[in-house]
Amino acid sequence: MSLKKRVLASTMLSAAMGVAMGGMASAQVDRIVVTATKTEQDSQSIPVAVSAIGANDLAELDVDVFADYLVQLPGVTAGGSGPGQNTIYIRGVASTTPNLTTAGVAGLAPNVAFYLDEQPLAQPGRNLDVYAVDLERVEVLPGPQGTLFGASSQAGTVRMITNKPLLGVYEAAANFGLSFTEGGEASYSTDVMVNVPVSDKFALRLVGFWDHQGGYIDNVAGTVNTSEFARFRPSGTVRSNGVPVNANRGGFQAGADLSAVTFIDANNSALVEDDFNDTTYAGFRVSGRYEFNPDWRLTVSAMSQQLDTDGVFFQDPELEDYDVQRYNDEFLEDDFVNASWTLEGRLAMLDVVYTGAFTDRDSEQIIDYTEYMFVGQYFPYYTCEGSVSYPGAAAPSGTCYSPESVVASTTNTQVESHELRFNTPQDQRWRVTAGGFYSSTEVQERNDFTYFGSVDADPFGPFAPNFPFQTGFTSDPGPFPEPVIFRNDVKRTDEQMGLFGEVSYDLVPGVFAITAGARYYDIEVDLAGSANASFCNSGGTDANAFGTDISDLYNGDGEYTFRGTCDTSRHITYNDTQSIADILAIDPALSQAQAQQIFNAARAPDVAATDGSIFKLTGTWTPAAGMLFYATYSEGFRPGLLNRPGGAPGPNGYTVPFAIDSDELTNYELGWKLDLFDDQVRFNGSAFFVEIEDLQTTIFDPSIVNLFFSDNAADAEIMGLEGDVTWAPADVPGLTVSSAFSILDSEITEVLVPTNDVVVGEELAYAPNLQLNARARYEWDLENSWTAHVQGQVIYSSDSRSDIIEINAADVEGYTTLGLRTGLTSETWSAELFVDNVTNENAELANNYINDRERVTVMRPRTYGIRFGISY
Repeated sequence: MSLKKRVLASTMLSAAMGVAMGGMASAQVDRIVVTATKTEQDSQSIPVAVSAIGANDLAELDVDVFADYLVQLPGVTAGGSGPGQNTIYIRGVASTTPNLTTAGVAGLAPNVAFYLDEQPLAQPGRNLDVYAVDLERVEVLPGPQGTLFGASSQAGTVRMITNKPLLGVYEAAANFGLSFTEGGEASYSTDVMVNVPVSDKFALRLVGFWDHQGGYIDNVAGTVNTSEFARFRPSGTVRSNGVPVNANRGGFQAGADLSAVTFIDANNSALVEDDFNDTTYAGFRVSGRYEFNPDWRLTVSAMSQQLDTDGVFFQDPELEDYDVQRYNDEFLEDDFVNASWTLEGRLAMLDVVYTGAFTDRDSEQIIDYTEYMFVGQYFPYYTCEGSVSYPGAAAPSGTCYSPESVVASTTNTQVESHELRFNTPQDQRWRVTAGGFYSSTEVQERNDFTYFGSVDADPFGPFAPNFPFQTGFTSDPGPFPEPVIFRNDVKRTDEQMGLFGEVSYDLVPGVFAITAGARYYDIEVDLAGSANASFCNSGGTDANAFGTDISDLYNGDGEYTFRGTCDTSRHITYNDTQSIADILAIDPALSQAQAQQIFNAARAPDVAATDGSIFKLTGTWTPAAGMLFYATYSEGFRPGLLNRPGGAPGPNGYTVPFAIDSDELTNYELGWKLDLFDDQVRFNGSAFFVEIEDLQTTIFDPSIVNLFFSDNAADAEIMGLEGDVTWAPADVPGLTVSSAFSILDSEITEVLVPTNDVVVGEELAYAPNLQLNARARYEWDLENSWTAHVQGQVIYSSDSRSDIIEINAADVEGYTTLGLRTGLTSETWSAELFVDNVTNENAELANNYINDRERVTVMRPRTYGIRFGISY
């Protein structure tokens, strides 16, 4: 079949409904073409579990942003803190919610790949939040997909497929929305699309969008002071998540007499505001397609998006619903530009696809860090004066000033990727997909930890300008602003190369087939930069005021950079033959622990390197038309990474590792795809068993080191059953009923780290035992070519938990929500009234307990509105 004919067939079929979500009314369940196997195929004919939300369903469900399509799909969850700050999890393969103050350079690699068309966009720390506009479909592929989609496809793959320029066709469309949120602000949105046939071989497609989402979280009045610091908390204290403080985490001054200490409150009265969490998405996408001849074409796309948020998207469950207390202005500005190009053609009998892409992302964020005092033992050291600032004082005295603090984060991320692949004809008995892949991700991040109380506390003497170590990753030459105590200025580079292939053979044509796949990968993760302390901003000599030059730390030459006085810095090189005693002789001001860390650092690896192979084997049985059964063995992995606090010694001889190993996943799956009763009923499903080895997670355990670090924390197992049913009854024309479910049973089977906070037998994070959704849509014809519709949808999720680290874990309560819609559609116009979250459920989507205070990310309250659309 020529490329032009394939495009036409794909365009017609892809306009059909999604597998899991139903679609336009008919006497049969419609079909959809997907590219889950990197070839265009009917989703019912491939032995891969895939849920696809087609273009019609995206419109019917009003899917616009990241969270909208995730809640539609059982088995898919998201941990995080709102727009631009979410991470996808599939089938419960999750350990922890990322801490956003270490979002990029120290973040775990994602274990779910996120693709925009043919380009991978998953990034360390948090995913790119791409606005869902003018999409052909969204595909979700659960289970390991690494043979075709690479390292981050350990637990699955999510793909957003855009509409491509159409040759010879002029199209234009616009949509407008207005909605009102219970107890919140109004929201407004618009998007416009134009498809222009420039010539018979060239077409352009232009899309623009603007979406302002009003706030619904209130910042309410409150005060807090240092008397609640972790340093003063005795062991045995039962925290609000039900976990007692163990002996290793008891405060340095637990039980101390604080009567001689004056505590100054932080007061947020000037920041009190209703509905302070506004969000705005704005941007455009331009794509062009040129057809050289019937066998070769080039598609080029460029996109720019700006995401701006204010406030936070979580509530404090100790207060009223949708209330929180924050002590500093917070915002996120997350902008990216993206370019991609795909050349498709045919060489003899081979289909050839080359695709490349480049993304440049800049984000600026201010995070209120005041709550860190609830876990940070050393916080009073910077914000108090007098003996209370030192951990050994039995009867402390002095003044502790306001604990207000922020992290100011500046990040630039650049991602480049290239893939070349070949496909043999899909109608042959032997079928092959093979290719090569390369990607490079560079994250440059600067975090300034700003403790405003340090200016008044003046713990080290009068302010004296202090200059950061120049690592070349930011343009700020210094000096540090006066209240900045720490600066992390680090570059992380992830480089990935891979060779992949899948071979299918029909043992009995049309009945039995077997597919074998493999991928060889070579991945390197590198850190370079510095972690700077700026105690000398207050003058005087402080032996603890030193910074670590990570570029030296990890290149094996053992070079450390110290700032021993306020106006000088020096480099000291330790070679591999020197002992700890030798290091102390060179610099007697060092502590034993610092010397031990240097000694370990001199032997640290320069990169976290991961290479190897993964495999996949699938057997397919098609006993009759409309019936497909398959069995799959598949493997997945996630790259290792480097630890910034690597080398820090902990209890029981444990030392924070410099390099974290890859975690690996093995999946055993039985699946089925059934079209029954003359295609009026579709029932797809799969049962699976997953083994996870060396599960990576982020740990904050002050008894080990007073910094976040990562490690291979545990082994785990998951058993699950998932499926979807769609019914389009012939005797009730216009009615479509669809539902989907996910059942999970996850368990930690072995603990690999010395912290007693990972417990055998506990569930994994964000792994609800049961998730369900059901949707019914009825359409009927009116006069003058109008069609009316009504639609209802129910979504249910059971309880889960937010972390495998017990001290950081909190319950994520289950919820049930209801949505209703009704409207009219003609060939040109559409109008719809809708109500989301009809029962006004305070639905918990995620939870964060990292700073010893529960912060619950919640679904938007009851929202009602109207949408208009026009198309030509």
